[in-house]
Amino acid sequence: MNRLAHETSPYLLQHADNPVDWWPWSAEAFAEARRTNRPVLLSVGYSSCHWCHVMAHESFEDQGTADYLNEHFVSVKVDREERPDVDAVYMEAVQAATGHGGWPMTVFLTPDAEPFYFGTYYPPAPRHGMPSFRQVLEGVQQAWTTRREEVGEVAGKIVRDLAQREIVRQAAEAPGEQELAQALLGLTREYDPQRGGFGGAPKFPPSMVLEFLLRHHARTGAEGALQMAVDTCERMARGGIYDQLGGGFARYSVDRDWTVPHFEKMLYDNALLCRVYAHLWRATGSDLARRVALETADFLVRELRTPEGGFASALDADSDDGTGRHVEGAYYVWTPAQLRDVLGDDAGLAAQYFGVTEEGTFEHGQSVLQLPQTEGVFDAEKIASVRRRLFDARARRPAPGRDDKVVAAWNGLAVAALAETGAYFGRPDLVEAALGAADLLVRVHLDEHARLARTSKDGRVGPNAGVLEDYGDVAEGFLALASVTGEGVWLDFAGLLLDQVLVRFTDPATGALFDTASDAERLIRRPQDPTDNAAPSGWTAAAGALLGYAAHTGSEAHRVAAERALGVVKTLGPRVPRFIGWGLAVAEALLDGPREVAVVGPGPDDERTAALHRTALLGAAPGAVVACGTPDGDEFPLLAGRTLIDGAPAAYVCRGFVCDLPVTDPEALRAKLA
Repeated sequence: MNRLAHETSPYLLQHADNPVDWWPWSAEAFAEARRTNRPVLLSVGYSSCHWCHVMAHESFEDQGTADYLNEHFVSVKVDREERPDVDAVYMEAVQAATGHGGWPMTVFLTPDAEPFYFGTYYPPAPRHGMPSFRQVLEGVQQAWTTRREEVGEVAGKIVRDLAQREIVRQAAEAPGEQELAQALLGLTREYDPQRGGFGGAPKFPPSMVLEFLLRHHARTGAEGALQMAVDTCERMARGGIYDQLGGGFARYSVDRDWTVPHFEKMLYDNALLCRVYAHLWRATGSDLARRVALETADFLVRELRTPEGGFASALDADSDDGTGRHVEGAYYVWTPAQLRDVLGDDAGLAAQYFGVTEEGTFEHGQSVLQLPQTEGVFDAEKIASVRRRLFDARARRPAPGRDDKVVAAWNGLAVAALAETGAYFGRPDLVEAALGAADLLVRVHLDEHARLARTSKDGRVGPNAGVLEDYGDVAEGFLALASVTGEGVWLDFAGLLLDQVLVRFTDPATGALFDTASDAERLIRRPQDPTDNAAPSGWTAAAGALLGYAAHTGSEAHRVAAERALGVVKTLGPRVPRFIGWGLAVAEALLDGPREVAVVGPGPDDERTAALHRTALLGAAPGAVVACGTPDGDEFPLLAGRTLIDGAPAAYVCRGFVCDLPVTDPEALRAKLA
């Protein structure tokens, strides 16, 4: 066992029995490099990364490769999900040097952590124009020993270049109607009208862009925006990227048609998409959207919830195919023969319904289950029976590995999704699951100074400080929970986190936001990226939470901070709308107000109050905040001075410092939120 045996990260623990003498990212590792005058091999990956597993098996488990590494390098292993700051800084360098990036990420550093050579996956033998990993190691070692001055010059130049790179200069004000219309036009140009989604293969679920499209339609009535959202959601839900038996989405599709996924299932994708489909149902009443939202929520609770109440990070793409080999997608794919083994005479029906063919849609004659039939009538009871039997049979297969690490930001996303989905569809169990995760975040991740830890595992807090996305996404989850439950304590916790954003993550001169706190570990560059990747950027997540908190409390400081942060969306939204979708969604909320809804009633068990509360939650006005309580309650600032109307529960809607007359009828409230 090496030093990784003492870590909490499942990814690092997977490498604890490698013959490589791994170090975790630490000052001690770089001190060892200085002491022994050796370069550092930095290897960054994550537990559900298929090619990370491949490189580990081919190279890091190989004794000869390990011996060479141990003699000539100090080897440092990083879980990118634990240290997104380290990953971001060196990924920026990799992309600047090579024009592309990805994981596993392989970077060679000086003992001062300055990068001088980059790559991603390296095979054990030369192929497809790539050198072998051993050739790379020998080349780097030779350069280190014979051309040290040149290596130092290269490293110094890279660090200087990184330091001089600026994010695109943000505008002095938030985007307005013109910029959001330009963003919509840009998305329309990149839209795939035949298949849904944007761009070509590989195709990723555009979760944040879909939220923008739904909000833009809600605010403006633009039918084109709604149609792009509806069609994309339907294509994904009918494709192989969606688990037709167990619910939940895979990471991305390797093709443009959503047919063959990269089979890993990530918490953040499923939390975001659960919320998108719930919001799509809210906008359209779509039965498909309702089914997918609930099935995805059930997947989260069934397969990712940890014993402590949080949500695990991911399920692996690979699993045992029954022969002892770990194969990508083995848990999910089917052949006609396998259908016959499970279903007997119903196998033909299942093959037609799910698109299973003799040729297969994946590898070796296997098919990923889809819903290719858009016409024809199927017996609903028969299909339900088929789906149940296949699900039960699949459950007997060796399951994919699970990364049990609890990431604060992604749990914040799950809290928001489960709270809202539970409220919309009358599923109090989902709201309870959201409360359980929120409770874990407060008990384990939040310290007495209102500082968040990035991760925990088995109820044990990890060593790494939270980054901006943790504060933004957890605050977003707490705000959603406050609106759904009527418990003001979650608003208070959100405020504690957002005060940290104002003090420790914000540039007071410009209002720009940094991904790491002002007192965080110093890296070669302080990361700062406003663009969305697989989840909302910390920058736009924080802007959205700041705006929601300001609407709840009337805090001018938080609203101004949100408006200043949205300046970058004014600059980037019209140019690269696919990559700042959540920022555009927040900008929609700002243009709409956002609206503030206060519901007062005699008590939590009053049916008329509950009807008004539910109507308020189902209002599609972008970013609207909801407070519910008794007239004399002090849970929410929005309830101050609100009274019953002739003894009946009432709802008050305010927007832009102006309040409408209160209403007591749910239909009247629905009209005010249209």
